[in-house]
Amino acid sequence: VKIIEAIETLVHGDSLDKEASADVMRQIMEGQISSAQTASFLTALRIKGETAEEIAGMAITMRDNSLRVSVHGNLVDTAGTGGDGSGSFNISTAAAFVAAAADIKIAKHGNRAASGRCGSADLLEAIGSNIELSPSSVEQCINHVNFGFMFAPLFHPAMKHAAPVRRELGIRTVFN
Repeated sequence: VKIIEAIETLVHGDSLDKEASADVMRQIMEGQISSAQTASFLTALRIKGETAEEIAGMAITMRDNSLRVSVHGNLVDTAGTGGDGSGSFNISTAAAFVAAAADIKIAKHGNRAASGRCGSADLLEAIGSNIELSPSSVEQCINHVNFGFMFAPLFHPAMKHAAPVRRELGIRTVFN
């Protein structure tokens, strides 16, 4: 689907199917569309309201383009929104520590603060953690202490095209 068609669809209040939203996400991640088009798409999607199908299509594309960790057993990710705008404290990281102490394996995605005061990466750096670990190092951490942190810019390198737009927009988007 062409980005202009996708934006037009959203502006008219109609939803994209899973395949179309996945295709737009692929174009964003491959840097095939401009920052203005990415911002327009994200804003139109936010105004219309994201459907489960649109989120699923975009999530599938993000997962297909992410680095992965491989650990035996079930994993939990306590990723926060990174942009709730409420000025709340970072409860997702605190919850991850509590769960890990209760013998639950945590593979936590996180980043620096988007709209709040302290993102997961900021908090972990403040307590002396190395946040820039490779997938194999994260796997070792999970296996030894039930907690591993996956710094979003490293584990989602294709998001480099969307990250500046997301920062400049300064509003909650589908990425939150």
